[in-house]
Amino acid sequence: MELYQLRSFTTIAEVGNFTHAAKALATTQPTLSQQIINLEKELGQRLFHRLGRRAVLTEAGQVFLDRTRRILFEVDSARQEIADHPGMDRRITVGAVPSVAPYMLPPLIAQARIEHPNLDIHIREDFHPALVQAVLEGELDLAIVSGPVHESALAVEPYIREPLLLVVGEQHPFATREKILTADLAAETFVMLGSSSLLAEQVRSFCGDHRFTPRIGYRCAQVATVKTLVALGVGISILPRSSQSSKDLDTLVYRKLSDSSPERELQIIRHQQRYQSRGAAQFLGMLKAGVMQPVTH
Repeated sequence: MELYQLRSFTTIAEVGNFTHAAKALATTQPTLSQQIINLEKELGQRLFHRLGRRAVLTEAGQVFLDRTRRILFEVDSARQEIADHPGMDRRITVGAVPSVAPYMLPPLIAQARIEHPNLDIHIREDFHPALVQAVLEGELDLAIVSGPVHESALAVEPYIREPLLLVVGEQHPFATREKILTADLAAETFVMLGSSSLLAEQVRSFCGDHRFTPRIGYRCAQVATVKTLVALGVGISILPRSSQSSKDLDTLVYRKLSDSSPERELQIIRHQQRYQSRGAAQFLGMLKAGVMQPVTH
């Protein structure tokens, strides 16, 4: 049994088609088919049902896939550990949710370029479920997400807690109102991130705790889009304090609610079994040392 057979098998299982898998692996379909035939002979079990153009895992194939993923994960971690020595550039991949990536990461990257010029940081901005899955599958060294995270395979470290603020356009009546109650929001139209966003779920939960369901008029993939629509006056939103920037001064107003103080906790997640490179350790050290601080107002 060879590693290339395991990678071929995993790729077919993920794309569900021999032709597409062959293209992804830069090989031919007959070659790929023969690899799987040889692997099935060695295991004494069929791994796929060939249903026309579809390749569907058998029960044995599903069991084997779980093992194969763990084997390849360990092999890739070993390769990274061996390759990671002082003479090589240190590349790390960091994930962050949309309400963190554009606001809290740039200062850290700028600082890293000064303190650790060999550190090559690659950023992936995505929603909470996708980032958790990416860390589990070894695609990311670490990620900064909203809590809570309940995955036994992950190491979870608290990072910061920050308030969630009401955000309205400068012409909205709330912009100059002295006192704003949570109940006052029930009649408003909300502009929120998509349903995959944990922040959106936290806002819905917060409203539910105050006995109303937010009337969502717009869903967006980026916080910047949320802010643009709120500035146009089409609705209100609730965003973390760190998303506030100097560019908002002429268009948006951030307000605390008078009767409630919603907040969120950001957490740093890593895979328990992933080898931690020097680059990842340096990045974590900068986080823990407070190099990257949330915006305060």
